[in-house]
Amino acid sequence: MLDDLSKHVLDIAENSMAAGARRIVVTLQERDREGWVELRVEDDGCGMDPETVARVTDPFVTSRTTRRVGLGIPFLKQVAELCDGELHLASEKGKGTTLAARLRADAVDCPPLGDLAATVVTLLAGSPDRSWTFRFFRGDGAFEVDRDALVEILEDPRLFQTPAVAHWVRNYVEEGLTELRRPGN
Repeated sequence: MLDDLSKHVLDIAENSMAAGARRIVVTLQERDREGWVELRVEDDGCGMDPETVARVTDPFVTSRTTRRVGLGIPFLKQVAELCDGELHLASEKGKGTTLAARLRADAVDCPPLGDLAATVVTLLAGSPDRSWTFRFFRGDGAFEVDRDALVEILEDPRLFQTPAVAHWVRNYVEEGLTELRRPGN
């Protein structure tokens, strides 16, 4: 099992990339008013037919040819259920996929958020040609990192792969998340 939510984000985003997604939106509602953590990943990848959607939480179902198991989605489903939550998957062939997991924040098995800043940097630097949006919510506060807006400033998405820009993005995300977690949000 993956030990924090940032690793689940990375795993699900990698699924989106493998499905050919050009636009990926990651949303993390850290704690809503009812005490839930919600992770949502939406993409415009190739999508799945209804039969594949019905089987995708089985660890022995994968589209990969390198290994015969795919554990990311089954692990996320298991962690959601351990936290009195659920996992929903909606997909349409040729249109894309939306995965949403809800976990009770106060459940003993609820994993920590992990290093979300490192996950954002990894995805931006690893696939700078894709359109990424990362949305973080807590209480009434919101923080967003939008790759396309950053590229307007940088002018070249390959700059995400340079140490200076990666360091800046990491600090930007860390500061945004710290502000989001301040009392009152």
